[in-house]
Amino acid sequence: MTHADIEITAGLVRDLLRDQHPDLADRPVTLGARGWDNQIWRLGDDLAVRLPWATGSADALLRKEHTWLPVLAPHLPLPVPVPQRLGEPSPRFPRPWIVTTWVPGTPADRAPATRGAAAADALAAFLTALHRPAPDHAPAGRGRGGPLSGAAAWFAGQLATATGLGLVPDPAAARAVFEDAAAAPEPAGPPVWLHGDLHPANVLTTGGTISGVVDFGDLFAGDPAFDLAAAWILLPDPDAIDRFHAAYRPAPDTATLRRARGWAAGRALALLQVGDAGVHGRPGGKPTWGPPARASLLHLTATRP
Repeated sequence: MTHADIEITAGLVRDLLRDQHPDLADRPVTLGARGWDNQIWRLGDDLAVRLPWATGSADALLRKEHTWLPVLAPHLPLPVPVPQRLGEPSPRFPRPWIVTTWVPGTPADRAPATRGAAAADALAAFLTALHRPAPDHAPAGRGRGGPLSGAAAWFAGQLATATGLGLVPDPAAARAVFEDAAAAPEPAGPPVWLHGDLHPANVLTTGGTISGVVDFGDLFAGDPAFDLAAAWILLPDPDAIDRFHAAYRPAPDTATLRRARGWAAGRALALLQVGDAGVHGRPGGKPTWGPPARASLLHLTATRP
């Protein structure tokens, strides 16, 4: 089922709670957001209900988040949506859903981080804590966080599409960033836990700095460079990016930073397409995704590793 198959309303959310978690059914229910995979409905002041609506893969992602995030959340220095209850498919709604804690703040695509030093420190502390060695049975990244050589076709497709839409001022420079990254040595250490989707709509800000991280549906094990790429998209200027690299532990070596730049270039191209007026009507897509991606790509292509 997709967003076109069923209408999610406050009444439906309340009925689902009444059926499976009746102790929560009398709380106020209000729409929080419609994301790429899920709708988020506030449940009182401190909880939220997340229901898949726009992609078929969301079911497995919610179950993965319900399994793993409670294990990782106690070690993280920023608030995250910790799963509290699991809702099973039923005649009312034939897909799983979860109840999580509510994370206050404003998505960074609507309220970008402006206090560069504070945001860099917050992001570095969060990723330092998250990037712990993952167990052998941790989820895989579906092509993300692995060798960049395996992502060459993906990057070429992103570059071709974004260039065709007139979104890339210097395609050759963007290609050079990725090619340099793909030539960098692979990581020597074990795969670590990765958020896997640190774009501005999944990072929250308060008072100009990063204050929370949401949507762990893409959680997987892989190369830390994949998450480190987020610095170019989330932080406001080169000084903040440099501060982030200095604060993150273990300190990233040159090869890791080269790989991170390659992932950042590919992610920026993808976000540009979602933010472009021609395609931002896809579920969860927003014009606000374009400006941070554009700034990231310009910075990446203007500098060397």
